[in-house]
Amino acid sequence: QVQLVESGGGLVQPGGSLRLSCVASGSIFSISAMGWYRQAPGKERELVAVFTSGSRTTHADSVKDRFTISGDNAKNTVYLQMNSLKPEDTAVYYCNARVRASRDGRYTDYWGQGTQVTVSS
Repeated sequence: QVQLVESGGGLVQPGGSLRLSCVASGSIFSISAMGWYRQAPGKERELVAVFTSGSRTTHADSVKDRFTISGDNAKNTVYLQMNSLKPEDTAVYYCNARVRASRDGRYTDYWGQGTQVTVSS
């Protein structure tokens, strides 16, 4: 099994910053990518940003130039630096990792428990 532990959420005023962290542990042979998704009340879960094992990054258009994903592949860790936060960024943020447990195994998606980010004055 694989566990993803997120940290760093909280309440912040509009224009403020937060940094989310996620660490993957457990039966890990390799990770092809780690990313962040978010889900606001009444909305579907959406992709925020992805960091691949080759250190490539992808960001949703809604967060480009404000959020930056980074990672440490050796530590199975991914970060999300969120700047210039807006009320519409309020959501539960989930960490995702695509993990292979063995050399011959297939990749499986795992999810963290989620961390609440609230942007409000």
